Amino acid sequence: MPSQFFNDAIFWIEVDKIHPNPYQPRHEFDEVKLRDLADSIRMYGVLQPLVVTRHERMKEDGGLLVEYELISGERRLRASKLAGLEQVPVIIRSTEQSDREKLELAIIENLQREDLNPVDRARAFYRLSTEFRFTHAEIAAKVGKSRVYVSNTLRILALPEEMLIALSEGKISEGHTRPLLMLIDRPSEQATLFKEIIFRKITVREAEVIARKIALDRVRAHNADVDPELLAIEAKLKESLGTRVRIERKEVGGKITIEFFSDDDLHALVETINARKPAGLAAPIAAAAAAEAPVDDRTKDEIQADENEEELYSLKNFSI
Repeated sequence: MPSQFFNDAIFWIEVDKIHPNPYQPRHEFDEVKLRDLADSIRMYGVLQPLVVTRHERMKEDGGLLVEYELISGERRLRASKLAGLEQVPVIIRSTEQSDREKLELAIIENLQREDLNPVDRARAFYRLSTEFRFTHAEIAAKVGKSRVYVSNTLRILALPEEMLIALSEGKISEGHTRPLLMLIDRPSEQATLFKEIIFRKITVREAEVIARKIALDRVRAHNADVDPELLAIEAKLKESLGTRVRIERKEVGGKITIEFFSDDDLHALVETINARKPAGLAAPIAAAAAAEAPVDDRTKDEIQADENEEELYSLKNFSI
């Protein structure tokens, strides 16, 4: 059958014969939205055909087995199964389509509908860059964004896995990654700021203020007027207690400020101090994150400007 006929015609295919696209960039599918789409499909049907490739292979008994590999439309396929459909409309593309084209189509379809979360988007860009040798400029042209946007998106992957999971689940916003990435070379401070975002639900602006404060602390650490022994003790306490600690001298004595994020943290700190040995903070982040997610309080213009900021994560952007 001519490939042109395949490319232009719509066929009805059994859902059980369609296999997922191995190059699908999205890994998270919102179950609530899938059920809503399934309800819509029950009422109106699948309005936009899926795109597949056709594959034939011989069975052991000598018969011919025909299967289909999904290129785009995984949400519609999953929702159709939930809706109880036995067949879905598809457009069959040529089997000569390369792996690069399959990934490209899957990514672009999702990006155009803005269906990818920031982490899946960054990982999709990474695959295009490493596996298929796309430049950042070429990726940008494919998805209708700037080269700087692509580069900044890829930088998200430098965050620890715990933070990437929180970002993909919407527990922190993409805007929060900027101050977190500013602390990439200070993992203990980065982890502390992450806890503050999660537990205190601090906004993007508040997180940036904290990052500026840490920048000030760096200057303070290099200030000849600051007692190096005091800084060493401060650093030791931060490492032992797993939270931010600041020591201030006064004319007589001074004070130590120890930060905590929840009642469980406070009890853990007391136990740690009483035991006189290092211990991590208690209270899993997942429990705190069950509440309302922290707010990205930047304006739409500010968000767009940050996306295209060439040195978005450079320390020089955090003026002292």
